[in-house]
Amino acid sequence: MERLDRIRDILKTIGADGIITYSPENRRYLSGFTGTTGYVIIGKKQAGFITDFRYTEQAAKQCKGYEIIKNENPLIEYLADTIKKYHINNLAFEDDYMTVDFYERLKENINGIKMIPLKESSGEIRIIKDDEELKNIAKAAEIADLAFTHILDYIKPGVAELDIALELEYFMKKNGASGNSFEPIIASGQRSSMPHGVASDKKINNGDLLTMDFGCVYNGYCSDMTRTIVVGKANEEQKKIYDIVLKAQNEALLHIKPGVSGKDVDKVARDIISEAGFGDNFGHGLGHGVGLAIHEEPRLSPLGNRILEKNMVVTDEPGIYIPGFGGVRIEDLVAVGENGPIVFSKSPKELIEL
Repeated sequence: MERLDRIRDILKTIGADGIITYSPENRRYLSGFTGTTGYVIIGKKQAGFITDFRYTEQAAKQCKGYEIIKNENPLIEYLADTIKKYHINNLAFEDDYMTVDFYERLKENINGIKMIPLKESSGEIRIIKDDEELKNIAKAAEIADLAFTHILDYIKPGVAELDIALELEYFMKKNGASGNSFEPIIASGQRSSMPHGVASDKKINNGDLLTMDFGCVYNGYCSDMTRTIVVGKANEEQKKIYDIVLKAQNEALLHIKPGVSGKDVDKVARDIISEAGFGDNFGHGLGHGVGLAIHEEPRLSPLGNRILEKNMVVTDEPGIYIPGFGGVRIEDLVAVGENGPIVFSKSPKELIEL
């Protein structure tokens, strides 16, 4: 019920007295439902979960504190009837998820009820993690750490990036993950200059930089980590770039604490990289929130005005990317602790030469 109280408090700030939500992450967060079809409607005193016959039994077990409503076609009438029954006059909706078609049909059926877009408030719903969420995220990070240790024995010249990605996924699933939290970024050699260079059929060569950005899902919650290694002996330029990124990553880490804005944490890492002469080679934000979704609030970036609070979870992932040479990124998954960072990613960050 704490989550229902939290969403009702958020709704008050935008002048709403109810909400409809069906994005997978918010639906699961608010109701506990892990299936794929269902609609959450929350009023000032009541909460309903509307789904079809396939999921009513599951919903009855998972959605504590909710009225379970089995819908028949047309769905939109069941939603409208529930909204009216809960005496909602100002209905919040996920403007970043609801389609225009769905919006128009719902609005037509709840004539007279004002629809209010959540906008920035959408990011507030799940931004503070509770103890159970933190445990799930920590476990997902632990599985990813185990996978990194495992993959070091697998990597050698001649192995394809795609094979590394598949081996990581297989290992994480064998160790308790339900799947990848995103398509792994496995980029070697000159391809490592692409921040989102997903695995290709390119084979690893001796002397390659190899960036591995991956994570898994455990009990619905995501992990995200990146490590860059050198296959063979690192040359001086590779070591130089690596040391700059590592310094930026570690310094930014120290500033992840309550009361600091996301843009200020980003600036710590960005200034270090810029002063080393590579500011133009760090083109993305320092980090992002992680939870039921792999990318959520808050943001650590030049536009990150959100002030960090205890139990937010973010990534710290600076990088330098040089076309024709390669790239380095180092990423930890971090919770904002009462006095500083709580680092979930335990894999070593010193340069590894295989």
